[in-house]
Amino acid sequence: MVANAYSTPLSALDAVVLDTETTGLDARTARLVQIGAVRIHGERIDETDVFDVLVNPGTPIPPESTKVHGIADSDVAGAPRFAEVEPKLTAFLGASVIVGHTLTFDMAMLKREFGLADRPWRAPRMLDVRWLARVASPTLAHYDLDGLCSWLGVSVEGRHTGLGDALATARVFGALIPLLRQRNIRTFAEAAAACRRITENEARGSGGMMVVEAPVIGDQQQTLARIDSFPYRHRVRDVMTAPPLTIEPTQTVGDAVALLAERKISSVFVRIPEGGHGIFTERDVLRLLHEKGAEALAIELGAVAATPLVTVHENAFVYRAIGRMTRLNLRHLGVRNDAGELVGALTPRNLLRQRATSAIVLGDEIDSAPDVAVLGRAWAKLAPMAASLLEEDVEPLVVAQVISSEICILTRRAAQLAEARMAAASKGGPPVRYCVMVLGSAGRGESLLAADQDNAIVYEKGERDGPEDAWFAELAGHMTTILDTVGVPLCKGGVMATNPLWRHSLEGWYAQVDGWVRRQNPQDLLNVDIFFDGVPVHGDHALGEAAWAHAYRVGARAPDFVKLLAVHAGDGKPPFTLFGGLRTDEKGRVDIKKHGLMPIFTAARALSIRHDVRERATPARLRGVQAKGVGAPEEYDALVAAQAAIVGAMLAQQLADTEQGVPLSTRVNPDGIPKKAKAALIEALKKVSIAADLVTEGRA
Repeated sequence: MVANAYSTPLSALDAVVLDTETTGLDARTARLVQIGAVRIHGERIDETDVFDVLVNPGTPIPPESTKVHGIADSDVAGAPRFAEVEPKLTAFLGASVIVGHTLTFDMAMLKREFGLADRPWRAPRMLDVRWLARVASPTLAHYDLDGLCSWLGVSVEGRHTGLGDALATARVFGALIPLLRQRNIRTFAEAAAACRRITENEARGSGGMMVVEAPVIGDQQQTLARIDSFPYRHRVRDVMTAPPLTIEPTQTVGDAVALLAERKISSVFVRIPEGGHGIFTERDVLRLLHEKGAEALAIELGAVAATPLVTVHENAFVYRAIGRMTRLNLRHLGVRNDAGELVGALTPRNLLRQRATSAIVLGDEIDSAPDVAVLGRAWAKLAPMAASLLEEDVEPLVVAQVISSEICILTRRAAQLAEARMAAASKGGPPVRYCVMVLGSAGRGESLLAADQDNAIVYEKGERDGPEDAWFAELAGHMTTILDTVGVPLCKGGVMATNPLWRHSLEGWYAQVDGWVRRQNPQDLLNVDIFFDGVPVHGDHALGEAAWAHAYRVGARAPDFVKLLAVHAGDGKPPFTLFGGLRTDEKGRVDIKKHGLMPIFTAARALSIRHDVRERATPARLRGVQAKGVGAPEEYDALVAAQAAIVGAMLAQQLADTEQGVPLSTRVNPDGIPKKAKAALIEALKKVSIAADLVTEGRA
């Protein structure tokens, strides 16, 4: 996959900022005299990686042009012609996105020079800061480079030189990124689409001036190579060897060799007296025998076992385990459960049927990202991954589980980076134990690409507005900002740990949930609804689980509360016209979350609370209630199938919108859906009424 996918956040974009100086302003006749370029990584400029070359145009430089850029005939007399410069320029640019100011002119110049040199020309992907500035501030008086630098407080050195203008443009681009994010333009595709709209408007009024067409984003994108979908369908617990084989540290290498041979295995875990485990493998045996000969067999394992043991959670998808093994160059992993106990082993034999391609390695990149820019680039690969999985006929609900898993891991990594920021600012570590929770669709394992942030913090003890709360409020600020920067927008409804409503001590959460259930006003219903979907992702998971379990315990004991949830779940209206077609909005779209998914997952949640089925995923909740004899099995089958069909339609639309730079939403264009898929969606939406029946006919 190329370094920059269409879903790459601007803050993580690897690009080249380019500027040219020429003999004139008519791209049909002018020639290049200087090319300047600098490599950037989002907002960071790499001033050590630049391209700065004078070019002999083969024609006199007009005096009026020399007055602008200061380059005279004598300066370029010994300079190379463009044909000599082109190979180095092409190598420097590579497949990078090109950023510039008034780039249509620079691209027209390069295209002409490539043609004159009889070299093939391919229009690059590009972003123009002049157009982006128009998007960020439509009423600005001037959009020339000097005006933008003045507006944004950007310093300029070497104005009207290729490299000087490229550096100034790079600084402008970096300053525009947070302003564009405020206007919901976060990714390369969204920025390119905004530029394309302005390009088209300029072309209509250009009066014949030569311009370069904005390239189609998809033309230069590569999705993930065709992948084996097994790692995305199965969890580590499905393939691990259990129970794990452990051995005491006082036993010898000879004891381990006998055990490896007897059991036909390649590793054993070694108990560590201080707690935890190490690992001893067949490769360790060979190394020790090579180094020490037969005397190696008498060495105690406690002295040679590798520690600390690298582990993976039993509920992680297999692709994440493969990614971790590949990144760390390991052949063995321990498998742990929620309590941190060692419950299994994962070896190459377990993964023999997998192909550890570059696609699978992506699964561990989010977990190991060292900074926000790398985190953003890793996150950007999720949309191409989802597209590849759909192409492999992976079930839409499984793809949603993968997306949700990555959102949870992304939130955990953001919290870890936030802790590092706090430590760097001399704020110290967490004052008490705490847990970060992801709420809503990601907590249910049903999130798609249009997700915004829904998170909360549970801390062990402390008073509202006390020192502990203040520390976690600051942590939440860093965490949510990081998530927003990499491409998960701030929640418009304020369901984030920066909001005191979603940040409490454990006792505070108990009181909060009790109040929600007791008061039972509409806003409280919405709040407690989303909390029932919460899942711990970072810190002391036991704190999050305790708060979540309390919500179920209190909710199940409040019949009036459950009845109100049931009424809320049955409020949905079908999106059909009088003649059975889909009722669309002014843009020709229909909100299938509002009219399809929401009635299903809301009903499943209400049913699970009423019957104390402590599950998070909608299908698991429905199956759990069904197992208690509530309703007919075919009703639940129909709802699970309907949810899958609706999720599939929404995901396909979001992938198309992501590639075209259209802001993501829960709305789909029925006319853009293939005939067979559209019929399946309509049939699924008709089945949604079953959810209302289940919760309103006395069965909730």
